[in-house]
Amino acid sequence: MSTVSPGLEWAEKIGRGALAERMGLEIVEMSAERAVGRMPVEGNTQPFGLMHGGAYVVLGESLGSMAATLHAGPGRMAVGIDVNATHTRAATSGTVTGVCTPIHLGRTMTVHEIVVTDDQDRRCSTIRITNLIKDVPQR
Repeated sequence: MSTVSPGLEWAEKIGRGALAERMGLEIVEMSAERAVGRMPVEGNTQPFGLMHGGAYVVLGESLGSMAATLHAGPGRMAVGIDVNATHTRAATSGTVTGVCTPIHLGRTMTVHEIVVTDDQDRRCSTIRITNLIKDVPQR
């Protein structure tokens, strides 16, 4: 019998967001220390059939922001204030996988690195995101 980790259960509860859902992002693992997600190449390409650089960034920013929000704790949330990416290989088919690990987990700020690889485990993109931790606004 398999069990769902608390972080993955939390991620399923809050959802991936409309953009990530539209792009086919699947959350595989989620904790403040490590987040993993997959996304199909098909449907996320630029005109020449290569994975769109912005799609890599959506994957990375989604994983980094969710991990940062999980780190922040109840009643707090993370908002991205800086994201950058270096694309080193173009995926053309299959799926890409992002593995997000923290560089810094602070009280008011987090920094995560997301390494995106293709189905052959070749690095395609490296993304870094800085998130500001703040209270969830009262509605």
